Amino acid sequence: MIDSKIIIVGGGPAGSACAWKLKQAEEQILILDRKPFPRSKLCAGWINPKALNAIDFKKQEYPFLLHPVDRIHFYLFGVHIPVQTRQYAIRRVEFDDWMVKRANVPVHTHTVKKIIKKNGFYIIDNQYRCQYLVGAGGTHCPVFRVFFSKDEKRPMKSMIAAVEQEYVCDYQDSRCHIWFFDKKLPGYSWYLPKGNGWLNIGIGGKFLKMKKQGTTIMDHWRYFTQKLLRLSLINKIPETPKGHTYYLRHRMNQCQKDNVFVIGDAAGLSTLDMGEGIHAAIAGGILAAKAIVEKKEFRVESLGKFSLPGMIFQNKRSLNDFF
Repeated sequence: MIDSKIIIVGGGPAGSACAWKLKQAEEQILILDRKPFPRSKLCAGWINPKALNAIDFKKQEYPFLLHPVDRIHFYLFGVHIPVQTRQYAIRRVEFDDWMVKRANVPVHTHTVKKIIKKNGFYIIDNQYRCQYLVGAGGTHCPVFRVFFSKDEKRPMKSMIAAVEQEYVCDYQDSRCHIWFFDKKLPGYSWYLPKGNGWLNIGIGGKFLKMKKQGTTIMDHWRYFTQKLLRLSLINKIPETPKGHTYYLRHRMNQCQKDNVFVIGDAAGLSTLDMGEGIHAAIAGGILAAKAIVEKKEFRVESLGKFSLPGMIFQNKRSLNDFF
């Protein structure tokens, strides 16, 4: 039996931010993740200055690409709306690996299957034991499933289906484009160049509304990629796109039960307008760490529910923010 005071299931931004903050308080932490790092992660890769500030980010310490996005070209029902902003694009395979290594805690590759509570401890697969357990394993987090799913029913109206592809290509347009409600999609599609030839294109929409329309996310993906071809934004449709589901921000009565916490996508914290989850994951992980250290109640009400106001009004920073 491997003992650790705190075990975090999932080493993405939520879990690694939580571990980083706990490490600063000299706590004993262990991260379990079902895949070894670096590992790929489906995500457009938006990150805002608030998220970077929360982890005391310094560009000189980051060995990978942090691509600035100074203007986003929005399209709402066909109307072009260019917006000046300050956002960044990352590759999750790089960022997540950097975050978990920066936390400087043990990381074990392990797929969690069974969790029980016994004599005040949480026992995982008869191999790991802890006093505090943090679920940061995404939408299908086993910690959420075991301790929260019976009382916290995720609303189907909040479920997002997404398809995307990140790949190296010879793209001709280095601008970021976002289309809302294109061809009645209940969501948006994006074209996000990341520098060094990397491009992320994707589409996300509300699953229940698409079902009522009689369409699927793949129907919209085919239309979207054909559109990118017509606009000469790509020169061929990428093969083998990948899909996933997650939940927009919805009310959870509890994100903590006794000494068990859920954060990030495990708690369904993505913003209601953009489905952006990295900032909420990082901020939630830090809040959970503080709750453990200070022995206080963990609450997520302070986390923002929308991304667009910050993208348009609050995050207009100088080019020297992180450079």
